[in-house]
Amino acid sequence: MFPLVYRLRHEKDVARVLKSKKGAFDSACGIKMTPNGLTISRFSVVVGKKVSKSAVVRNRIRRQYREIIRLRIPGITTGYDVLFLTAKPALTLDYAQKEAGLLRTLRKAGLLTASHSPNPPLPKNPVV
Repeated sequence: MFPLVYRLRHEKDVARVLKSKKGAFDSACGIKMTPNGLTISRFSVVVGKKVSKSAVVRNRIRRQYREIIRLRIPGITTGYDVLFLTAKPALTLDYAQKEAGLLRTLRKAGLLTASHSPNPPLPKNPVV
């Protein structure tokens, strides 16, 4: 789960993002976004009943996408409210495939500022 400050929590904010025309889509995940006028970006993940009737399965997919986003927050452009919409193909993808698809969709939307790695390599000669 990502920190509270990065969550898009209110229904009116989610409705505003859904009305926006800006977005990018992949077979398993889509992004709708709108500027928010803040110095941070806020995120929400939507996994509907069309994806799976089982709440356990929907929650697992939601947790996986939230974790991918949480690890990438430093590399995502600020100043947007972003809604991640999942589709049925997300059921068959493993974590690495979901991560690759989500990063591809973020790049397509222009939200990825850098090729941020969750575990950056250590310098070869660290200065002590």
